Amino acid sequence: MQSVMHLAGQVARVAQKGVQIAIVMGGGNILRGAQFKASNAAIQASTAHYMGMLATVINGLALQDAIELVGQETRLMTALPMEVVAEPYIRRRALRHLERGRIILLAGGTGSPFVTTDTAAAQRALELNADCLLKATKVDGVYSDDPEKNKAATFYDTITYEAVRRQNLRVMDPESIAKCAEHGMSIMVFNYRTEGNLERALLGERIGTLIGK
Repeated sequence: MQSVMHLAGQVARVAQKGVQIAIVMGGGNILRGAQFKASNAAIQASTAHYMGMLATVINGLALQDAIELVGQETRLMTALPMEVVAEPYIRRRALRHLERGRIILLAGGTGSPFVTTDTAAAQRALELNADCLLKATKVDGVYSDDPEKNKAATFYDTITYEAVRRQNLRVMDPESIAKCAEHGMSIMVFNYRTEGNLERALLGERIGTLIGK
């Protein structure tokens, strides 16, 4: 919970400066649908993906409480109807929350199986007219290979969508890269574990790797 509070404090401070923030929740720390299906023959693939979507709601509830504990108003919105714990995701309502200074937490992916949270993030960034899609990860940006396995991997300060696809770099899934490329949505990939990076990224500072045209 300490790490959640640390993230909450950073996003709340930025929101209080007037930056509009929408966070697409992942659920991999609890369950990844595709991986869960691979190790559980009795579970149908679509069921496993829905379970993964529910995991993102659990994370959204935790982050919502953490952010509100430090004094910033939020709204948790889900693509799957779950009115007892969250609002349904409605684009115009989400935009209104942002205009009123609330941080919106978007859970449940797109509401459909066989779609990753990367693609959900690209979809929501486009729908909500984001300035940039921020991909918070555990490495400093995009490399030519996994830097944890290959110390000689090359770091890219900037890279094109086409180069990401051509080199099959697994920074995000191909569908999300394609969506961003089609509509010119820049993607900034950075290490959120580095102290201060999340705040710097949310405030528009160039860190990590910028993926664009």
